[in-house]
Amino acid sequence: MSMFKINTHGRLHEWIADAKGYFIDEGLHYELTQHALLSKDTQSVGVAAAKQAANTVPENLNGAFQTFEKGRDASISCACHWTVNMAASADHGKLWGEAYSVTPCGIFVPAESSIRTPEDLADVDVHVGYQSGSHYKTIQSLEPFLPTNKIRLKFGGSPADRVDQLLNGLAPAATVFGMQYYMMEQLGFRKILDNSFMIAALVPAAVDLEDVRKYYRALRRAQSDIDVMHQAYLHFYANELPERHLKLVDIRRFGPGERIVFEPYNREIYEKTRDWVEERHIFSDDKKGSGQFEDAVISLA
Repeated sequence: MSMFKINTHGRLHEWIADAKGYFIDEGLHYELTQHALLSKDTQSVGVAAAKQAANTVPENLNGAFQTFEKGRDASISCACHWTVNMAASADHGKLWGEAYSVTPCGIFVPAESSIRTPEDLADVDVHVGYQSGSHYKTIQSLEPFLPTNKIRLKFGGSPADRVDQLLNGLAPAATVFGMQYYMMEQLGFRKILDNSFMIAALVPAAVDLEDVRKYYRALRRAQSDIDVMHQAYLHFYANELPERHLKLVDIRRFGPGERIVFEPYNREIYEKTRDWVEERHIFSDDKKGSGQFEDAVISLA
């Protein structure tokens, strides 16, 4: 029996399914590890950047897509659906088409900032992750308010990096999601615009698809637990936040975070997403892959 390797994803579901024996109930032979970008031991680029002047925060072009290019040591990996869509098309795995999730996300600014509306973000650096959910969604959310040439993105690194940049006055604005969203909200940062976005999963070629279905059946039970009373499980966020951030907040005040939706990621979603990405020239031609739904998605159809 092969080992099903599960990375945590900064959400509650995997921790609940592990603690309550849901994976075992499904007969899944698994191991649970923390994703490197979310590990409490990870040293943030933002910590080093905090010692520099604001205009010297380096561009960090290592994002979600790049981690798929390098390969993740996991039987299933989650990232924003734009990146998973493109990674699956480029043959880095298959997009799991039987479920997706949605995470709370927003553009935040310091409480003392003069920025009050999306229009005030014209020509202002919004710190995001490169070819990650915050990258695509910030463009998508600002387009109704600003012309393209007025939308400015700064690739500030991981969500933890961007929190550090906000806390240290190195980012005039930043997009953060999930537990970092709740952190900024609790610390009094002002949300300028909702950036909630869709997350998808990538499955490597050698993984048994029945194991993936066992995994999701366990997560479905965890989602039900969260829906009934998420407060009972908020302590699991302590496993995910870096110590320097955990000590600043009361995780008992956090919300439920990401919600898994057990509906298909269908052809229409796939093709509409690809068209949007290609129209904005976010990927070079050699990174786009075939673009064919049949080649990229594990579908219920």
